[in-house]
Amino acid sequence: MGNYIVDFYCRKLQLVIEIDGDSHFDGESVVEDQSRQLILEKMGLCFLRFLDSDVKKSMPFVLQEIGSFIDDWEGRNGVPKTGF
Repeated sequence: MGNYIVDFYCRKLQLVIEIDGDSHFDGESVVEDQSRQLILEKMGLCFLRFLDSDVKKSMPFVLQEIGSFIDDWEGRNGVPKTGF
């Protein structure tokens, strides 16, 4: 994305998903991540961030959050619900 690498990207939703491990929590990395996210958000992208521990141990939570984002996006963009 521009000059940046993201973990996951969905073009249709303009959604970036980042998985943050321990290396993302030192002072310099936090500032760099925030700066990069602001630049990408100015390009019209949305972000979801998850801890790597949640991905490893709480995948239902992660999937629920992604599903909620998709539901909200569909509502904002007039996509009809399929009713599964």
